Amino acid sequence: MSLTCGINKRMSSDTPAPGSIMPERVVARVRPHGRRLIPSVILFVGVVGITPYALGLDSLEPWRLAIAIGAGVLVFTCVVLPYLAWLGTRTTITTRRIVVRRGVFVRERRELLHSRGYDISVRRTPLQMVLGSGDVRVISSADYPLVVKDVPQPILLQSALHELVESALSGASATSATGIAPVFGSSNRDR
Repeated sequence: MSLTCGINKRMSSDTPAPGSIMPERVVARVRPHGRRLIPSVILFVGVVGITPYALGLDSLEPWRLAIAIGAGVLVFTCVVLPYLAWLGTRTTITTRRIVVRRGVFVRERRELLHSRGYDISVRRTPLQMVLGSGDVRVISSADYPLVVKDVPQPILLQSALHELVESALSGASATSATGIAPVFGSSNRDR
């Protein structure tokens, strides 16, 4: 028996039979825009550039040790922690749901199913328009709004979410309806 669909179009072997449930696939993975890290990078370059001049190479006096410790604390609190916070925020959009993960030490995970239906809006400040980012606000009927802050290409993300909701509510296959899988590059490492 050959796997064909429509007029001379071959179906892949991973496509389920008609009437069966489609497996969940990752459509997009996004993080907040990287511009949040620009002040941290500038501070890091400044501290790394100025600290050796402030320390000198003569001897290790107590005040020089205090400068070195202060520089280390400044780099940790103003560079490392913001980077970890940026890494700890991720939004994953699959064919069935939106998964938002936040936090470094205390993790928060929130899921929103496409089949429930929701409204999607995009808010962009002038700076976000220039840099190509924006806030995507997802309003469901039962929960408080889910705001995916400062994501790159928010209009593309909004249109992908609209198509996923429409296909989930109509019962059609989400991946065939969107035609955009994967949008932002994805791998199967975290579902």
